[in-house]
Amino acid sequence: MFDLTTLASQDVEQFIPHRQPMVLISNLLEYEADSLLTQTKITTTSPYFDDSLQGVPNYVGIEYMAQSIAALAGVEAHLRQDIIRVGFLLGTRKLNMHLSHFTAGETYQTQVTRLYQEESGLAVFDCKIMHNEQIVAEANVNVFQPQDTKSYLAAATD
Repeated sequence: MFDLTTLASQDVEQFIPHRQPMVLISNLLEYEADSLLTQTKITTTSPYFDDSLQGVPNYVGIEYMAQSIAALAGVEAHLRQDIIRVGFLLGTRKLNMHLSHFTAGETYQTQVTRLYQEESGLAVFDCKIMHNEQIVAEANVNVFQPQDTKSYLAAATD
């Protein structure tokens, strides 16, 4: 059985379908039912780092939210002893970015909380990115995670 007490020391890639260099979140910090807190450390080698900003543009925050949602699904899959499934970001509502970029040398925490989920795999999450305990970005994020991604994609191309 998967041990939640070691969550913070686990490699993020165990919980999401992404691989380097597209793993954008650094650590998983805290899990509760329907909720996960992650951390992202911004460095000059971070994906999407912009030298002119000395950071990562704020619009990448939506992907920090989406990967945190994927990590929550991954933690839940591990708890069920299930496989990690691909999910799809469908869109956002109530998106507010309170900063122009994520600054190099700083660490940000992303809190994702499931508000609603259908049996079909459609779900809505309340997402917040925080820096020094202040909200710097927030959104409701709509996602879809089919049970069988290959069949879903094949049906979509027919």
